[in-house]
Amino acid sequence: MADYQQITHEFDPIFNNDSKILILGTLPSVKSREQHFYYGHPQNRFWKVLANITNEAVPSSISEKKELLLTHHIAIWDVIKSCEIIGSSDSSIRNVIPTDIRLLLNQSNISVIFGNGAKACELYNKYTLATTGCPIRKLPSTSPANAAWSLEKLTNYWAQELTPFL
Repeated sequence: MADYQQITHEFDPIFNNDSKILILGTLPSVKSREQHFYYGHPQNRFWKVLANITNEAVPSSISEKKELLLTHHIAIWDVIKSCEIIGSSDSSIRNVIPTDIRLLLNQSNISVIFGNGAKACELYNKYTLATTGCPIRKLPSTSPANAAWSLEKLTNYWAQELTPFL
């Protein structure tokens, strides 16, 4: 059986003053931590979904990913600053210290917050909602663990939710 590891989030949020949409995940996966950037697992559909919604090419480099986000006024970060976790298993998360997202909210034009998956929303509601007063809207996870959702189904759902704010 795998052991718990204490993980501290080491990436800065991606946003600027013009960001209108904030998408929160839980914590970077093992693959993302290896790449030092968000949604780094090759089977995670996050970048494909955003590219499809925005009619852009799927970004491959970190700079292309940042450009896609900022061009379309999308900010990303994670709910967790640090926790104990087994591998990349969100269901194993314990001893959470939440990210303080108030600075990001104060330095941007965020009008809506989305959670990439149920766990991100659950943790946000438990640890962060009281400090921000901003509700979170749940999106189906782009994680490869969410195999029940095809890329097409994810893209359609995410487009329906995000498009009014783009």
